[in-house]
Amino acid sequence: MSELAPSHASVNAGPVAGDFVLALDCPDRPGIVHAVTGFLVEHGGNIVESQQYGDREGGRFFMRIDFETDSGTTAEELRADFAAVAERFGMTFELWAARAPYRTLIMVSKHLHCLNDLLFRQSTGSLHVEIPVVVSNHRDAEPLVRSFGLDFRHIPVTPATKADAEAELLDLHRELGIDLVVLARYMQVLSDDACRKLSGRAINIHHSFLPSFKGAKPYHQAHDRGVKLVGATAHYVTADLDEGPIIEQDVIRVDHNHTQDQLVAAGRDVEAAVLSRAVRWHSESRVRLNGHRTVVFR
Repeated sequence: MSELAPSHASVNAGPVAGDFVLALDCPDRPGIVHAVTGFLVEHGGNIVESQQYGDREGGRFFMRIDFETDSGTTAEELRADFAAVAERFGMTFELWAARAPYRTLIMVSKHLHCLNDLLFRQSTGSLHVEIPVVVSNHRDAEPLVRSFGLDFRHIPVTPATKADAEAELLDLHRELGIDLVVLARYMQVLSDDACRKLSGRAINIHHSFLPSFKGAKPYHQAHDRGVKLVGATAHYVTADLDEGPIIEQDVIRVDHNHTQDQLVAAGRDVEAAVLSRAVRWHSESRVRLNGHRTVVFR
């Protein structure tokens, strides 16, 4: 049995359905739902929202429950009590107070559209995250970050300093108790070691032209080829570049009337929307890893 217990701060952030959220997956077998709901009944729990999925191909069961209680219990107490159920069924689970947002570290380089979208959504309470710091290998984002009253950390990266810069990043991640790292157009490749340490807890965004339009200026390449769709993909970071489990994708239609600049603008719009949805679903424990795929309880 393994358990992930995020270190969320106890403040309100965005709409929530109940007092607590329980998300789990385990080998599929009879009695799982009965055991989970029985546990909730024993602890005075009332289910507000429940979703489940059985993967027949992989033989794995996934479940997410929003529930409320009138017993005055804490998330820590519930996690400790649920451990026996989890062990009996071989569950991987997380259980946390629904109003406690994920502590999220955002990384960015020079393209600021995704960062701006995330900061605005967080500031209005529509994104269930707390942002202790924004990290960048350039200073372009500093005025924007400061305007939202957030901390900005400049960690420059060169071929000679890349290892030290990544070590500083991981130290910051540990010191601040970060639950989620978001690469909001961060244009540096993380090492295999960093990818392993952040497995399932780091989200990246890229244009869906990959692998058709690799390298510099993918939207310009797409314009030259006369594409009819512009898309983006949000996925978990893995050592295999841009091949991690996909959380969300979307496309918009374009045509011959679009200039290169208009195509770039359209691509940025869809990137920002896709990334914000992926971050929101992850921060609400709506995403469960299923091998190289994901189960998303929207």
